[in-house]
Amino acid sequence: MQVNLNTTSEHLIKIEKLCKSYHMGSKSGEAIENQVLFDVDLTIKPGEFVAIMGHSGSGKSTLMNIIGCLDTPSSGQYWLAGNEVASLSSDALARIRNQYIGFVFQGFNLLKRMTALDNVATPLLYAGIGRTKSRELALAQLRHTGLENFAMHQPNQLSGGQQQRVAISRALVNQPQLILADEPTGNLDSQTSGEIMALFKTLNHEHGITIVLVTHEDDVAAYADRLIYFKDGRVVRDESQNAQPTSDEPKNQ
Repeated sequence: MQVNLNTTSEHLIKIEKLCKSYHMGSKSGEAIENQVLFDVDLTIKPGEFVAIMGHSGSGKSTLMNIIGCLDTPSSGQYWLAGNEVASLSSDALARIRNQYIGFVFQGFNLLKRMTALDNVATPLLYAGIGRTKSRELALAQLRHTGLENFAMHQPNQLSGGQQQRVAISRALVNQPQLILADEPTGNLDSQTSGEIMALFKTLNHEHGITIVLVTHEDDVAAYADRLIYFKDGRVVRDESQNAQPTSDEPKNQ
């Protein structure tokens, strides 16, 4: 199935009445469900830099997994660049994850026995690009993130900040339209966190990449242009960065 992502769509992400529950077993013959998301409505335009905030267990990472086509909603609808995600086949979703979305995680998720170069080249290999061309493109991406001289290092030979830059290079190598970052600075010191967030800011402002970031840290969220606050599986506040905070917002995430 051919996936046609409409890059000129008004909304890159459009979510309506989205709910998510997990089956927790049964008791006395009745299913026990844990509902995590409740009737979430959300739109994100191409080129936005959005931070999703909330306490642990508020549902923000569950929403991120659904946006990234790693999980499916229990009800409601989700459109990604004009495509209703529920109508797409598993093969189509795999292509979207490989070609249109870049993922950055708190734990870096690098393959330990591979060099930085081969870690970055991996998505290209899955996309069917030959090894020589993949390594050439991966090296160019490492050059853009300042790690060309570390291309042949394995993850255990790199600092935390360098590993996250490798992870960002891997996320960028297929030239995605959307980057999803889940607590990307959680394992980094404050100086390195600032450097990583400045890199995200550059990717958004200079290259127009849409970035959706999950964080519980106010100083990290400050780099975003829009803040969405979650509480108990619901959106309780959605504002631009220059708006005044209200008492509904979570404090001291």
